[in-house]
Amino acid sequence: MERKEFLRGLGLVGLGSLVIPIIKACNSDDAISSTETTTSTGSTNNSGSCTVTSTETAGPFPTKIPSSLVTTNIVSDRTGVGFTINVTIKNTNASCAALAGAIVDIWHCDKGGYYSEYGGTGMQSADFTAVHFLRGRQTTNANGIVSFKSIFPGWYSGRATHIHVHVYNASGTSLLVTQIAFPEGSGSAVVLVNASTANGYSKGMTGYTYNASDNVFSDGVANELSTITGSVAEGFVLEHTINVAG
Repeated sequence: MERKEFLRGLGLVGLGSLVIPIIKACNSDDAISSTETTTSTGSTNNSGSCTVTSTETAGPFPTKIPSSLVTTNIVSDRTGVGFTINVTIKNTNASCAALAGAIVDIWHCDKGGYYSEYGGTGMQSADFTAVHFLRGRQTTNANGIVSFKSIFPGWYSGRATHIHVHVYNASGTSLLVTQIAFPEGSGSAVVLVNASTANGYSKGMTGYTYNASDNVFSDGVANELSTITGSVAEGFVLEHTINVAG
């Protein structure tokens, strides 16, 4: 069994109920101004490479009925730092030209590290089985782009900050399941947002799992790392390109 497949098999443990106050971690990240502007540049697969983006697990919390969640605004009742997610889909079977008409599902956790549609189990104690926040489906435009309005994801034990993506062709045939990684380090959006207690991000970076130790990204994020710009005050914008064999 390959190391990556073994690591993916490890259980991901939720962090408790969202309605129970989380003890705020104390660390130096909390001293960073919530209005500081940052540009976090990731190494995405835009630089002439025309290979299919890495396949990853859909995780333990995939969207149950994605066709019922066709929307650009996936915030629902969640609160947090504003976040725009722009994903471009390209076709490796056409020299990485933009793939129009592709169906793109995304999902990610809220600021507390919890997923909708699941809960009440050892995997995630907070029960959100009856709601559908931070999940959405869109179809790529002529430029191969989909955009979603969301909030900046939090994190949970064993995982770096990430977004799940499932891409289908126009007929609904699955093309790729992958994940989007976030740039890390001093001044990154991940650090700035998790220091923003005013926006409800109460855990800071104590106990955070970085990409290098993440059970999905530890073998490298060369074609999964996004670019993120913006600030806590104005919100952040993620740009990422995913290549599929369309």
